[in-house]
Amino acid sequence: MEPGGPLTASAEGKAERVRGMFDGIAPRYDLLNRVLSLGLDRRWRHEAATLGLEGGRADVLDVATGTGDLALKLRSLAPFARVTGLDFSPGMIRLAEAKAEQRGEDIRFITGDAQALPFADASFDLVTIAYGLRNLELPEQGMSEFHRVLRPAGRLVVLEFPPPPKGVFGRLVRSYFRNILPRIGGLVSGSRAAYTYLPESVVAFSTPQALAAQLRTAGFDTVRFRLQSMGLSAVHVADRAAES
Repeated sequence: MEPGGPLTASAEGKAERVRGMFDGIAPRYDLLNRVLSLGLDRRWRHEAATLGLEGGRADVLDVATGTGDLALKLRSLAPFARVTGLDFSPGMIRLAEAKAEQRGEDIRFITGDAQALPFADASFDLVTIAYGLRNLELPEQGMSEFHRVLRPAGRLVVLEFPPPPKGVFGRLVRSYFRNILPRIGGLVSGSRAAYTYLPESVVAFSTPQALAAQLRTAGFDTVRFRLQSMGLSAVHVADRAAES
């Protein structure tokens, strides 16, 4: 049986299934990110980190940090920032810690739940999350938690895969999701179920416009987004209001 049992994009029991899935695919996760995105994921994370650090941010939290790619990028762009990476997969956290140690980067990595962050109110200047929001059982609860731990005038940056658009390009992306991604992902990682779940979760997730509306409902004052690489990815920037 594959890690975490059968995988679906439905909410019920999702947390344990997804945790088991990511623990299982952790050793090949970075390789597959590079291969399946044709290397574009590095560009997307660089843009997210740059947008997040605009104006200077001293205390940074990267949620759903995975193997630490975005946390490491944030640290490289802001060497004096205090960066914390959080993920609910112990397997991912172990790999993130090893990567940071190998690169000589002082980043704190902890295991935790994005829907119940183990931090006091107003603890961070910047919160980031890359391709993890759709994996939460209750994404709206996660967004509220991000708002809670941000200081006034703090910023949230969300990287996420939007559902494929309509038209020829969208049909090509959906065909890639159905026919190629599960095959390659399963071959390399040993878990075809994981790489069937991942595209299913993208198709079922909010459009960029809907996600922007949800971020406003969570309390963010200004929200903007930009599509990346013809809509394969999207970056949302949401700012918490400054206190008067």
